[in-house]
This record gives sequence, C-alpha cells and structure tokens, in this order.
Amino acid sequence: MTDQKDMIPQDYAAAVAEARRQISEHWGWFLGLGIVFVLAGLASIAFPLVTTIAAKVALGWIFLVSGVLALIHSFSITRWGALLLNLLIGALYVLAGAYLAFFPLTGILTLTLLLAALFIAEGVMQVVMGARLRGHEGWIWLIISGLIAIAAGAMIAMDLPSSAGWAIGLLVGINFLSTGLSFVFLSLAGRKAKGGGTTA
Repeated sequence: MTDQKDMIPQDYAAAVAEARRQISEHWGWFLGLGIVFVLAGLASIAFPLVTTIAAKVALGWIFLVSGVLALIHSFSITRWGALLLNLLIGALYVLAGAYLAFFPLTGILTLTLLLAALFIAEGVMQVVMGARLRGHEGWIWLIISGLIAIAAGAMIAMDLPSSAGWAIGLLVGINFLSTGLSFVFLSLAGRKAKGGGTTA
C-alpha cells in the first residue's frame, strides 16, 4: 500500500517532465498551431454569423458520414436484433446530419446548447492540464484559457435564445483566440527552456 502511494508522485513527476520535454523539443509546432488558432479566432469574431452556420454545417457532415458508416457496418452483423438496432442508430445519425448540414439556418438553438456543453468540458480539461504542468513557464495561460472557455459556455447557456444567431460564432472566436494565445505562450516558454538547457 505504501509502495503504491510512493509511486504516484514519481509517475506524476515523470509525466510532467515528459510534457515539458515535448513542449521544449517541438515548440515550433506549438507556436504554429497557436498562430492558426489566433487567426481563426479573429476571423470568427469578425464574422460570427458565418462561423455559426459553418460550425453547424460541419457538425452536420460529421453526423452524416458517421451515420452512413454505421449503416454500412450494420450489414456485416449477423444477428437480426443487433442489425435492426444498428440500422436505426445509423438512420438517426443520417437524419440528424442531413438536418444540420442541409438546413443551415434551422436548429441553431440546439447547436448552441451543444456548444455550451463542449466549451465547459474543454475548459475543465484545460484547467486540469494547466494544473498538471504547474511549474512550467506558461502553465498559468492554460488555466486562464480553460476558465475563459468555461465562462464562454456559461454565457452561451444563459443568453439563450436571443443571442443564438451571433453568440456561437463570437464565442467560438474567443475560445479559438484564448486557446491560440495559450499555445503561443507555452511555445515561447518551451523555446526559452530549450535555449537555457543548451547553453548550460
């Protein structure tokens, strides 16, 4: 029992050290990804309605493709009951995907609720990741980004239904922007750590 407790801090320290090493070695990729997120965030904020419709259509195509794959897969099932269940699930995915993809100005309220839940979940994950990287330069930006995402999700949920037409695009942009900035700051900290390691 005591051995397991002693191993937990060592495993945690090893995971943190590995995360720091990955950021330091690949800081350029983190920087590039951060810049892409920042640009996407600025574009989303500038054109919120377009972003809302684009997000809805993209989600629709994801559902549509998933439904078609589920329908194709269902024909490889030999049991009659399982075949019917998989056909039903695939058909529901196809119908939901077609509704979202081919009727872009309808169902925005449903998408708004879904996006609010995704923002809150992503924010919690970023806060947890920031806490795990504690001690590494830039870790606080991950926590700030996570808190912004949580706040964005709460704002979406509380502002319904009046702001559904523009809030999704605006808040997607804010989320992209905060995520991009967190990656930029992490990458710069990783570059600094790598430079310090090589000169020492």
